Amino acid sequence: MVNKKPTSPPCNEPPEAAQTLLALMHAQGEVARLSEREQLFSSLLDSVNAVLWAFDWESRQVLYVSPAYERIFGRPAGLLLADYNEWRDSIYPDDLEYAERSLAEVLVKGAVEDREYRIIDADGKVRWLSDKCFINQQADNNHRVIVVGMAEDITEKKQLEHELQHLATTDVLTQSSNRRHFFDCAQEAFDSAQREQTPLAFLLLDIDDFKQINDTYGHQEGDYVLQRIADTGKAVLRRGDLFGRIGGEEFAAVFPGCTPQIAQQIAERLQREIQRLGFTHDDQRFSVTASQGLTGITEADESVDNLFARADAAMYQAKRQGKNQIVIG
Repeated sequence: MVNKKPTSPPCNEPPEAAQTLLALMHAQGEVARLSEREQLFSSLLDSVNAVLWAFDWESRQVLYVSPAYERIFGRPAGLLLADYNEWRDSIYPDDLEYAERSLAEVLVKGAVEDREYRIIDADGKVRWLSDKCFINQQADNNHRVIVVGMAEDITEKKQLEHELQHLATTDVLTQSSNRRHFFDCAQEAFDSAQREQTPLAFLLLDIDDFKQINDTYGHQEGDYVLQRIADTGKAVLRRGDLFGRIGGEEFAAVFPGCTPQIAQQIAERLQREIQRLGFTHDDQRFSVTASQGLTGITEADESVDNLFARADAAMYQAKRQGKNQIVIG
């Protein structure tokens, strides 16, 4: 009887143990690749300086918020995930109504990309957010309305915009309105007075003998005089009045809703406060005076230019009559 060697399995079919081992190695490889992708995704989320979020509209529950939330809001994400009111409570009070209303607009528009509002972070600092939101078209399970969004911190951008606006509208030396901004605002006040049939007064003020001040005490001292006059004007005027430097030593004011009698009282107080100002240069003391022209709106006036012309004529009349006085035009 001939003994036969046991036949080996085909070389292209690994034994069952080997197959199991290969399957385990493949599974481990998939797990490793998944872990790598998760780590990459997590790293990307950590590096994005914007809050990604998802919100269930019906249940009023925040489903997801990215790591940037804790950096920007300074609050634990877990509190927000547990209670949607954490978001509401962080919004600057004056902006809450707009933030909620603009969020609700996504239900009608499908996307809202121009939302900007302020929040107060955990340190009490006010931050500006640009918060875009969209309806998640993929999330239609059980007809749930899922809103997703991205909130970006634009505080630095807003600060830069404010600084540029300030530079464009403010006289650098006196920190009052510059000529262009003053007349833009004055025209708006004039148009409003015409529509509502309310009084309005226009005042023009020129520092007397200002060239002599510059020649005697120097331009630096002259600049200081301009700054003190501007500070005095801003202190005397009422809330809502307009005040600006419109020329070298010339200032102007507009008093919306102000009767001629009240406007004259304000001008007289301004005159007294300017006379009280005292200056010292190299142990020499000196004071300044101003000539003012004051006028009020009439039915015949077509623009603020008419008021300016009358106030200008009145102010020059005050100069001719001896300076340091108010002339009504």
